[in-house]
Amino acid sequence: MATEKAEQADAERQQGPKRETYPITDLENGIIAWERQDDPLNPRNYPAFRKWFLLSLVSMITLISPLSSSIFAPAVGNAAEEYGITNSILISLGVSAYLFGYGFGPLFLSPLSEIYGRRIILSLSTSAFVLFQIGCALAPNFSSIIVFRLLSGLGGSGCLTIGGGVVSDLFEAENRGFAMAIFSAGPLFGPVLGPICGGFIAQNIGWRWVFWILTIVGGTLTIFVMIFNRETNPAVIIKHKTERLRKELDRPDLRSYYDDSSKDKSKTAHFIHRLSTPFQLLFRSPIILIVALYIAVVYGCLYLLFTTVTQVFQDVYHWSEQLSGLAYIGLGLGFVAGQVVFGLLSDRILIKLKARNNGVFEPEMRLPLTIPFSFFVPISFFWYGWSVQARTHWIVPIIGLFPFAFGLIGIFGTLQTYAIDSFPRYAASAIAAITVTRSIAGALLPLAGPPMYKALGYGWGNSLLGFVTLALIFMPILFNRVGASLRKASPLLEAAAK
Repeated sequence: MATEKAEQADAERQQGPKRETYPITDLENGIIAWERQDDPLNPRNYPAFRKWFLLSLVSMITLISPLSSSIFAPAVGNAAEEYGITNSILISLGVSAYLFGYGFGPLFLSPLSEIYGRRIILSLSTSAFVLFQIGCALAPNFSSIIVFRLLSGLGGSGCLTIGGGVVSDLFEAENRGFAMAIFSAGPLFGPVLGPICGGFIAQNIGWRWVFWILTIVGGTLTIFVMIFNRETNPAVIIKHKTERLRKELDRPDLRSYYDDSSKDKSKTAHFIHRLSTPFQLLFRSPIILIVALYIAVVYGCLYLLFTTVTQVFQDVYHWSEQLSGLAYIGLGLGFVAGQVVFGLLSDRILIKLKARNNGVFEPEMRLPLTIPFSFFVPISFFWYGWSVQARTHWIVPIIGLFPFAFGLIGIFGTLQTYAIDSFPRYAASAIAAITVTRSIAGALLPLAGPPMYKALGYGWGNSLLGFVTLALIFMPILFNRVGASLRKASPLLEAAAK
């Protein structure tokens, strides 16, 4: 018996990793799904070119939306001066209000994309993003800028979470890491490119043109999304197929394989239940809560850095307003390097671990990569903080920002992909739960930046952040040790696996 089992295991290893199987239509029992494993309607079976084209559409708008979060930062002082605003909190809200929109938008946009489809919700949300940029450009007072920034953030948040759902729809786990490396570039590169672009625009053609340029670029990409994007949510595709077959076959009893509605619930109750999916994942799935909190702290530290970098290079190194944005080059290069390393290693490590597990995939196979990346994050705070405090050559603090960006991209990409792998059916809602917490942290933590640096200086102020992120290194180790048991504790796990 033992010999037979060993031979069977050897045979499975020779066959390679087991391919994911998809539900098949069973008309006899009234269940509608895919017609066969290679059904061309299934987004996982799309030709490679079509998959990457659809991902590129979402990724492009996902670059412009996060860029909008920080592009106004170098120009907000000009707008405040024009309107006679001197209150520092109001001026900060002119920038951070956008992130508050990021914090609330995913709560309803993500589950709506799982109910009605990625395409329609993405088109509507990006359209709102563009329209409210026009409101900002035409703002009659500073308060209206804050309101329109909040509303544009609501619309702009759609691509951040819906894009994660698109990655889940199109790619199997073995290719998902590379896809996420491409998609997640926007949320991290955007905030870095924003101040660079905003500084040049504000100084040369005025702060209102920051929003006009966002309108032009965002509007163009939104039109492309509306024309060329296609529905990828399998539940919505099969739902439409079921409705069509009910009419064609005169079979009102037919139901979608992905239909999770209950006869005991009314349509309204079911809708509300589905709309609460991000909250359920955040508060009823322990692993998503812990991952979201960890990313929120690290992401908040990124925006804390944003509050000082421009000012440091203007005050300490006497750079001009437009040149000070170039100080973010260290972060940008770190993101590029981290993106390359994450993209190359994530799927390869997963495939090797899956092969060792007799071809059985476990989402936790994605997690080992977080540990080495997490060690890079604290380095930057000590390096950058004390080099600025000591007034070293300007290149030293710029290089010091590199490790933080390198580590952040690996943590961000790995844990977001892990969330998708864990809850593929509710991928957009899982990303929404993470996006909400990190956006709120990104909006609130920078408010503590000026008083902290005023009290502690750049050296000890950044060292405090360094000690916090150094202590948080135990979190990725915790994910690897107890991630599986925490994931399996979620009541949504069974439904999410569909």
